[in-house]
Amino acid sequence: MAVVRLPVPEGSEPRLMIDGGRPLRGTVKASGCKNAAVALLPAALLVPGVTRLENVPRISDIAVLQTLLESTGTAFAASRSCDTLLVDATDARPATLHADLTRRMRASFYLLGALLGRFGEADVPLPGGCEIGSRPVDLHLKGLRALGAEIRVEHGLARARAARLRGTSLYMDVASVGATINTMLAAVSAEGTTSIHNAAREPHVVDLASFLNSCGARIHGAGTDVIRIEGTPCRSLRGASHSVVPDSIEAATYLIAACATGGRVTVEAIIPVHIAAVLAKLKEAGATVRVCEDTATVGMTGARPRAVHVTTLPYPGFPTDAQQPFGSLLSVADGTSVVTETVWDGRFKHVSELIRMGARIRVEGRAAIVEGVCNLFAAAVRATDLRAGAALVVAGLAARGITEVTGLQHLDRGYDSLVGKLRSLGAAVERV
Repeated sequence: MAVVRLPVPEGSEPRLMIDGGRPLRGTVKASGCKNAAVALLPAALLVPGVTRLENVPRISDIAVLQTLLESTGTAFAASRSCDTLLVDATDARPATLHADLTRRMRASFYLLGALLGRFGEADVPLPGGCEIGSRPVDLHLKGLRALGAEIRVEHGLARARAARLRGTSLYMDVASVGATINTMLAAVSAEGTTSIHNAAREPHVVDLASFLNSCGARIHGAGTDVIRIEGTPCRSLRGASHSVVPDSIEAATYLIAACATGGRVTVEAIIPVHIAAVLAKLKEAGATVRVCEDTATVGMTGARPRAVHVTTLPYPGFPTDAQQPFGSLLSVADGTSVVTETVWDGRFKHVSELIRMGARIRVEGRAAIVEGVCNLFAAAVRATDLRAGAALVVAGLAARGITEVTGLQHLDRGYDSLVGKLRSLGAAVERV
């Protein structure tokens, strides 16, 4: 396929130029899971030795975490494989982290549990990340306090101290992924046994437990709503090799884009059960779906997708991170769909941008009513968060004309080699 040269607009801000209306076809490989990798790097801080992390996605969140960890004395080396990191936390020490970096990502707060578990003290600025609604850290602090930590939050800084962490039994008021992970990180080295009830069940929580167990921790029940951790001193943990679980949201994004453009795409190197809810909704929308051991193929040729109703739920329900890209697909579906967001209260900020492209969507509280149109049309749009950016890319791929997407710093946080992967599927897209 000949390379399509797209017009370059004036101005210095990076942007994606997408010449839409081309069906995506072909095969693409999933990268390592963003949400798992950003928990595994802080977890490596617990190990007074060298760990090897493979299948690490090349995204900006990882670069930010590396910089934060380097400020603690943790050393990094890249292997010959560009997706493998060697993490040496032998000489790590407590350190006050830079607020300008922690504000860039929510997962930076995992360093609170990791530093507390390793050293018994931590000073971590309150986190930032995508603005997708109210995301208090109360549950994180509740879990750490239950383990015996004294925590003060002042001037935007969480200060945690614990002469001894002790195992306990606690109930999470909400099945929070972040609070579950932070509590796990601190509980690994606590004396006795910790039981986390109503724990998050997401695949990256399981991946974190798998990694820590390979280092000598004793964690049971990850993937269920009760996780039990038998405390092990950090000095007893050892370095290990671990491959990051595939990114189910990245995979879902490409499969959704295939359907939105009337194409057919296979995503390799995934765990299909992790996106079972998305695949079920794509099939309900009229797509052909084929699942093998580590691949999924989805196609939507010859007809518009059908309208379907979607409600986001914690895993194994429909993932909130796939809701925004799926909404772009429903924008060109035949009929009226209702998308109900139950996880975050700020997940519809991208709707105004889709409306600029001709979508017919109205938001009523936590629900978006989507009246499908035959075609979307190109426009200049801006991403307000990571998955909103993915939604605008999907819309641009399906739209007629050349769509200009800005706010790429959000996309860079979670999609490894986005332009290259889209081009391999036949998309006409350039980053300028």
